[in-house]
Amino acid sequence: MLGWLRREKKVQGWFALSIDTRGIQFAHGRNAEPKSQISVYGAREVGADRQDLAKVAQAMHLGRYDCAALLQPGDYQLLLVEAPNVPKEELKSAIRWRIKDMIDYHVDDATVDVLDIPVEASAAGAAARNHLMYAVSARNDLIEATIRRCDEAKIPLSVIDIPETAQRNIAALFEEGERAVGVVYLAEQWGLLTINYRGELCLARRFDIGVQQLAGDASAVEAALERVAVEIQRTLDHFDRQFRSIPVAKLLIAPTPAETTVAAFLTERLGVEAQNIDLREALAFDDGGPERETQWRLFHHFGAALRHETKAL
Repeated sequence: MLGWLRREKKVQGWFALSIDTRGIQFAHGRNAEPKSQISVYGAREVGADRQDLAKVAQAMHLGRYDCAALLQPGDYQLLLVEAPNVPKEELKSAIRWRIKDMIDYHVDDATVDVLDIPVEASAAGAAARNHLMYAVSARNDLIEATIRRCDEAKIPLSVIDIPETAQRNIAALFEEGERAVGVVYLAEQWGLLTINYRGELCLARRFDIGVQQLAGDASAVEAALERVAVEIQRTLDHFDRQFRSIPVAKLLIAPTPAETTVAAFLTERLGVEAQNIDLREALAFDDGGPERETQWRLFHHFGAALRHETKAL
């Protein structure tokens, strides 16, 4: 009775989405035992009219969800800085001052957030004092445009997320014991390496090599793989200096659209076990799970849908 007056019940978990010229890409997930669950994922085309996104959002019943918008790498900067010795309530303002000469726009035009990097439990003295953090900086107008577009489409946006933290959430599914784990993701024209320990992001490094560079002739592919190996080795060396007693157990190679020799090459070149992963082994999908191309395309959406943090922008 009077069912038309009832509000749609909120769905537990996070609905991660990105909106670009191709339309909207998305995944909804929630953390659970023994496996976190992905209930909805995919992509929808969105027309050029401003009302088209609202129509898609209404058809998908997005009002039922807590939504997280996923930024693209070109939308923000991730900056490694020394943690300022200030009270917690002054941290963001102190970080803004530290990054003002590291960004190519005025700091007053920046939206800034902070990702803490855990300090090794055994660290003492200088090692403990050299506490590092990541500052995430994006232009105010970009963030405001993202929020405004979602508001106009009646998409209940609670969070703006980035690939590094989304990849951290995926890596946490594969952690074993008191050892760190690295994840290598290759987009079309860029790559991202993250290193996790105890579910926390310790290091992240982007590089300008993606799956397109692995589709040429043999010599071009080998040169691209060598460059990937160099970038990863530099990151592993840096991690070893920061976390001397925490070994990196393995490198996980995120799904790619087609088979590559990345895992085999890195295992031989770096002497660290590298293995390909299939998200269907770590996550529960209602439909049995996506094939590798969809896993690749929505990899960070799946990760963003598994966030643990409370609502924030």
